[in-house]
Amino acid sequence: MDEATVTIFVCVSCRRSLGDADESFDQPGQGLVDTLRAGLAGRGQASVSVTPVDCLAVCKRPCTVALAGAGKWTYLIGDLDPDSHAEEIVSAALSFAASENGIVAWRERPASFRKGVIARVPPIAVRGIAQPAALEAVES
Repeated sequence: MDEATVTIFVCVSCRRSLGDADESFDQPGQGLVDTLRAGLAGRGQASVSVTPVDCLAVCKRPCTVALAGAGKWTYLIGDLDPDSHAEEIVSAALSFAASENGIVAWRERPASFRKGVIARVPPIAVRGIAQPAALEAVES
């Protein structure tokens, strides 16, 4: 494939506490971006890209990623550890990319994703595609 079909968005502004002092924190997102890119490149996976973002607004659950793709449900996953969960994130992203609608069976999700799900957002309807009647009524 020439273009990525799925994107892993990684919050690079999340602060992870390293102790009791307010100044004692790190920002693990950028390191996770680099690790994920290397992991995907090692598998020859051009269908999944990694994009750093300034904030995913889940500051209390760092490190956070979002898996998104056209016509797929988007998942927001928090409480990830870049050191121990990077391979799980890569595997989950590949399963997500391979799925028709972004929904990966519960038993096939890594433990970090089962525990860390913050939200699952439905795909945005493309103009011209039939929408459920309830949604059409709201938009009228």
